[in-house]
Amino acid sequence: MRGFRQVDVFSAEPLLGNPVAVVHDADGLDDAQMARFARWTNLSETTFLLTPTDPAADYRLRIWTPGRELPFAGHPTLGSAHAWLEAGGAPRSADVVVQECGAGLVPVRRGERLAFAGPPLVRSGPVDAGDLGRVARALRVDEQAIVDAAWVDNGPGWLGVLLADAAAVLACRPDLGAFDGLKVGVVGRYPDGGEAAVEVRAFCPGLGVPEDPVTGSLNAGLAQWLAGSRLPTSYVASQGTAIGRRGRVHVSVADGAVWVGGDTLTTIAGTVAL
Repeated sequence: MRGFRQVDVFSAEPLLGNPVAVVHDADGLDDAQMARFARWTNLSETTFLLTPTDPAADYRLRIWTPGRELPFAGHPTLGSAHAWLEAGGAPRSADVVVQECGAGLVPVRRGERLAFAGPPLVRSGPVDAGDLGRVARALRVDEQAIVDAAWVDNGPGWLGVLLADAAAVLACRPDLGAFDGLKVGVVGRYPDGGEAAVEVRAFCPGLGVPEDPVTGSLNAGLAQWLAGSRLPTSYVASQGTAIGRRGRVHVSVADGAVWVGGDTLTTIAGTVAL
């Protein structure tokens, strides 16, 4: 038996964020066992905490969707750090937990809420006409409705799309069979003065997740693209509204680093037989 937690991420209210399943003390599990358990949980991500191989790390994390392993993902990073700390993990630094994962070392800052430093983009820049057409068809929007688009991939494969406003984002009724492997994040601004600056949606049916409830990696990539130009350098993103969640992602840019934070709550704790 191994320790197990299910953590709700990006919401201060239970059951309104994005849950991640976390298996403690996962050394000795092989790829097939991890993949099978991730398919069984059927959550957007399931993670496994292991002994680090890098002496600078506090723990090592492997992250699986129901379809495949990811080098990095945001809400699993925050939820797993929360689970590790709650289970008695003692970081080398009192203020920062260092996670080792497929994308390298990811610092997770402790404070009012946990926040991770967005890793460097592995793909950035403009989207070619062919991919832009595929995105428009998959989102069922006219290409002229896309204000801007760019690759914002920090591991999972994100392509970012800016629409005119938050209402346009919430109005999307995508054709999930038309994404053809693309992982698309859509963002639009709310009027100034509200709780959230933007509404975000994430579509990744190729990973076995038609619409991800709240997505840390996507929000990090969008901030690297838009913060300081079309968005402020500090803001709150709303995500999950269209599917009955109330995710809140706290984004800030300081000294060239993008920090993505959110509240974390344990909803299930126990053991699992693998």
